[in-house]
Amino acid sequence: MASRAEQPSLISPDAGFGSGTPAGIGNLLSAFGATADNLELDTVLERVTAAACQLVDARFGALGVIGPDRMLSQFITVGLQDDEIRRIGPLPEGHGVLGLLITEPHPLRLHDLRQHPRAAGVPEHHPQMTSFLGVPIRIHGTVFGNLYLTEKNGGADFSDTDEQLLVALAAAAGVAIENSHLFDEATRRTRWLQGGLDAARELLEQNDASRNDFEVLTRHALSASNSSLAVILRDFGHDRGLICEAAEGELAGVFLGRSSAESALLEGLTSSSDPLLLTADDAARLLPGAPRGTLDTALCTLLTGTEERQFLLLGRSAPCPPFSRVDHEMMRSFTSHVSLALELLGAHRRREQQAVFGDRDRIARDLHDLVIQRLFATGLSIQSLRKYLTDSEPLNRITAVTSELDSTIRELRDTIYSLRSVPQITPTFTSSIFALVAEAFDGHELEPVVQLSGPVDTVVDEAVAAHVRAVLLEGLSNALRHAHAASITVTLRAQPERLELTIADDGRGFEHLPAPGGLENMRRRAELCGGDLDIRSAPGEGTVVRFAVPLKG
Repeated sequence: MASRAEQPSLISPDAGFGSGTPAGIGNLLSAFGATADNLELDTVLERVTAAACQLVDARFGALGVIGPDRMLSQFITVGLQDDEIRRIGPLPEGHGVLGLLITEPHPLRLHDLRQHPRAAGVPEHHPQMTSFLGVPIRIHGTVFGNLYLTEKNGGADFSDTDEQLLVALAAAAGVAIENSHLFDEATRRTRWLQGGLDAARELLEQNDASRNDFEVLTRHALSASNSSLAVILRDFGHDRGLICEAAEGELAGVFLGRSSAESALLEGLTSSSDPLLLTADDAARLLPGAPRGTLDTALCTLLTGTEERQFLLLGRSAPCPPFSRVDHEMMRSFTSHVSLALELLGAHRRREQQAVFGDRDRIARDLHDLVIQRLFATGLSIQSLRKYLTDSEPLNRITAVTSELDSTIRELRDTIYSLRSVPQITPTFTSSIFALVAEAFDGHELEPVVQLSGPVDTVVDEAVAAHVRAVLLEGLSNALRHAHAASITVTLRAQPERLELTIADDGRGFEHLPAPGGLENMRRRAELCGGDLDIRSAPGEGTVVRFAVPLKG
């Protein structure tokens, strides 16, 4: 909603208002000009309202925009001071005489607004309003809204001439509003297209090693859509619900990492579906933990080009306007751009993975065909020296050397086996983390919060990943069994030189570390990785387990 306490000086205050006089014609032309020299819709609506008041010499004026529900979705006022507007309270929604022009869109003139049968009374602190003139604003035959003028200066009623002038102004306003709509649509389309291209370009760039793909996507989606919130939801599958994997915008930190069991709301979405418009209640069910009324509406679509089912959800709250037909159309375009980029990025990473697997196969063949054979031959040659020796000391040394060669050959065979046994298609590290957390919390009423940042999938090798998963499982098991916590948060951050896993709970905590066992296993894994394990706790203040390991450059 918008309001203006003062009217801009569009025409001279001493001008006459006769329709047939040069002054009357000049006033009307001035009003036309005031509505046509700006393409911003809000500015156009404000100027139309102010021009109408000046044109028919009204003390108060308003422009009500009719929404999809046939009620007033926007109400611009002129003549009221800001403190008066605050005292009056909520602006009209389209009842009473104001609603009459919505159901019967024809000019309406009244001597006393309060005496009309449809009059619904006025709120407390509302200034007196008697004389009334209302005119609909049409765009291509469709009523966009209504102009409402009250309290003609001097105490007279609005005249037939006033009505004719206002009808002419409303016609010009319809053209100006349509032009503003077209400009607004073109601007939004451009912003959506540019955002999709920028997101795709940044996703395909490989220069930034600290980048997280979905953080890039949500940042560009938020800007392109002019929304309040952008999130990526990952579907666990098997009725495990959704988790907010990335978030940008209003209260992003509240949603990030939280899970929801309401995945059924999005079951019908496919790659060919139109974006799904969600109500405020639907959005609250998908994004638990936010204060009530955080989002007024949301738009959700399925991403393609990813291994799991993932959704892009955009939310808006006041004063952002509702999602329009253009937003639905352009969100599909944006999603197609970023989905193609994600698919190309996935193909590129798979090719890199295949190249690594190819190198491993080649190394395994070389180890088997060259190194092991030469070691075996060397061992046989050393053993053949036995027939030339009789002293026990050199014989013992030959036995020790051949035993060491045998052990080396066995280790090489194990290495070759491990090189060749790596599956050609493996789930991502983040997928395994989400699955592990979901399995650990299965059967518990407590909902986990999982927050990932940085290029976790691209910088963590399998050896480190195995240690991280083991520490995570042990930490979650301890927290779920002993902490009696109301919340448990798992944070995994990939930084340029280190990977840090944090498991924090708000449970009862402890003063002295418990007996060795699981904690000793975690410390041992930290040593094997060249990292460190830090555990901090205090009675009544919860526990924080921090596991950090260096990353190979």
